Amino acid sequence: MSITRRGLGAASLALPGLIAAGRARAQAPWPSRAVRIIVPYTPGGVSDITARLLSDPLATAWGQPVPVENRAGADGVIGTEAVARSPADGYTLGLVSVGHPVNAAFYRLPFDTMRDFTFVTQTTSTPLVLCAPRAFAPNTPAELVDYAKRNPGVTFAGTGGVVRLAPVLFAQRTGITLEYVPYRGSTQAHPDLMANRVNIMFDTVPAALPHIQSGALKAIATTGARRSAQLPDVPTIGESFLPGFEASTWGMIIAPANLPAPVLAKLNTDIRAALQNATVVDRHKTLGAEIVSNSPDEMRAFVQAEMEKWGAAARAAGIQPQ
Repeated sequence: MSITRRGLGAASLALPGLIAAGRARAQAPWPSRAVRIIVPYTPGGVSDITARLLSDPLATAWGQPVPVENRAGADGVIGTEAVARSPADGYTLGLVSVGHPVNAAFYRLPFDTMRDFTFVTQTTSTPLVLCAPRAFAPNTPAELVDYAKRNPGVTFAGTGGVVRLAPVLFAQRTGITLEYVPYRGSTQAHPDLMANRVNIMFDTVPAALPHIQSGALKAIATTGARRSAQLPDVPTIGESFLPGFEASTWGMIIAPANLPAPVLAKLNTDIRAALQNATVVDRHKTLGAEIVSNSPDEMRAFVQAEMEKWGAAARAAGIQPQ
């Protein structure tokens, strides 16, 4: 095959233009199109609400649509895998919960919890509440521990994830034994809890709050680093009995691994700003969730610590990844 002088000259003239166009595309400011947020859970939960609340201020900041896509299934694994398998270009994000590190204790995952993701920022933190029926004698964590030592067979209602593992962590750190009674969800557990057929539950504040307010359940303590805004008179386990104890549900924004540093920096800055939007803050207060944000490095360290904490609790409970 031969190349004519005329053809070679035309190609050489066109080449700088092609290079310039390529550079322009490569250097196009991010974002230049829609940025989707995958929520790996069903609509209506805190993660879904957070994503939808962030969508508007982020769309305004970026001048691009920010659609929210629910991909539920397998306790969040299906949607989270979709994030991991997406291009690392900043156009696919995920909003996941504490289930991200906890799932590693329960399942053989199709991705690596740490290596396959970029951690952008935390979004929320929601404490659990240690609650019990009115007829159950203990009223404080210390009384619960003393009671459990004198009365073997204290039971706890567990659903999944951190609600299942928080009582195990508490038992580990206090030297007591608690017996697990499984339930599909809080709605199924609450009637037995109120009737004292099961003794205690570490439930999310939003789920338990109506029954606490009605007097059907009592709040023994909460599990966050600070008192819950919805239960301000209820002390935390950490302040009243067991320093350093914390067991919260939380949310965070993730992206595929190897996200370009400039894109990550902009995502972190803009999402943290959006989290301070008055509508976002006020709506989360009604959910019992505190707005929390941090740097990518802080988020990665936090996820690693959570993975180790809940993994140890799962092993203590005899749970093996399936």
